[in-house]
Amino acid sequence: MSALVEIRDICKIYNPGENEVKALDHVSLTIDENEFVAIIGQSGSGKSTLMNMLGCLDVPTSGSYFLHGQDVSHMSDNELSDVRNKEIGFIFQGFNLIQNLTALENVELPLIYRGVGKKERTRLADIALDKVGLEKRKTHKPSEMSGGQQQRVAIARAIAQAPPIILADEPTGNLDSGSSKEIMEILKNLHEEGRTVILITHDNEIASQAKRVIKIMDGKIVQDSARGISTETGTE
Repeated sequence: MSALVEIRDICKIYNPGENEVKALDHVSLTIDENEFVAIIGQSGSGKSTLMNMLGCLDVPTSGSYFLHGQDVSHMSDNELSDVRNKEIGFIFQGFNLIQNLTALENVELPLIYRGVGKKERTRLADIALDKVGLEKRKTHKPSEMSGGQQQRVAIARAIAQAPPIILADEPTGNLDSGSSKEIMEILKNLHEEGRTVILITHDNEIASQAKRVIKIMDGKIVQDSARGISTETGTE
């Protein structure tokens, strides 16, 4: 496997100066192709800031981020938008579905922005919804579906154009235990198909289902199960 994500000595500082907050403090991280990684941390740990970096939603104050060998850490907003469209499928805790659109239309929407023609985007959306078990709910709107079903629509939207990275931010945070289990099974299946899955969570039980668990605290990586790192205990 080759490195898909490579972060080198990244810092992210908010309010530079006397009252500055160092959300990320000299973080370095490599994620290979086809890994299933959970990044775990409590509120204020820096995990959301790290997710924004990994997802090309923000750029670091210092340090470098290479995605597929391309330095994305100093790109403009438009350039980052292009990278996100090509490389990353996002799944959020709040689903972020358009309420007056059907499941199929919600999945098609990002494909419109990517310039995919009508026939092809309908085909891709159909396949994606079938993959998450919603073949009978394609004409339903979000208000006609359970939370678990809405999250499956969101996953279908994320995977419709087969991006190499799935970035899931607290994807089970608004779901009951049964729906959470279903969503985790879908993420595991996507990993087995060859996707790189990066899961952001505060839940130890959810994180433990990933192949690799990285713990972040006070803007630093303090544990990495795949690298044998545990700075909490001073061992490596």
